[in-house]
Amino acid sequence: MKIFKEEQRFRQTWLILILIVASILPTAMMIKKYFKKGSTLSTQEFLITIGIFLLSISLIFLFKLTTRIDEKGIHYQFFPLHLKVKTIPWNTISKAYVRTYYPISEFGGWGLRGGFFFNKGKEKAINVSGDIGIQLIFKNGKKLLIGTQKKEEAMRILETYIIKKN
Repeated sequence: MKIFKEEQRFRQTWLILILIVASILPTAMMIKKYFKKGSTLSTQEFLITIGIFLLSISLIFLFKLTTRIDEKGIHYQFFPLHLKVKTIPWNTISKAYVRTYYPISEFGGWGLRGGFFFNKGKEKAINVSGDIGIQLIFKNGKKLLIGTQKKEEAMRILETYIIKKN
């Protein structure tokens, strides 16, 4: 029995830099307000505000995309949005393959995408980084793309189970 496992998190350098740059101005403004003569901002209010702001920015690093492919099907979880692992049985999939996609133009970026502003049709994506994904086409016509950083390994495991299925 072959098993594919992958765990991905938001750890891109460009994302970290954007978050750092975006947090500098609000933090500087709070510090300036706190140290301003005659400020009504207490130390406790200052620390709570800075803490909540920094915590909310760092929440993106909690997100984790877990993918598993085995004889039962394809399992995925995008924590904390999915608290339980979602399973897609092989008998619901008409086609599965690995492909290159355009995250911004096809889905509006990374994360849990599709169905709102971008790609209002039947296609959704769950991705963390990169431009390679496991494309699933269901028997009901809907589509799901699950991002992967392990292109070759994903292709091999899909071929194994697609051949077994047919």
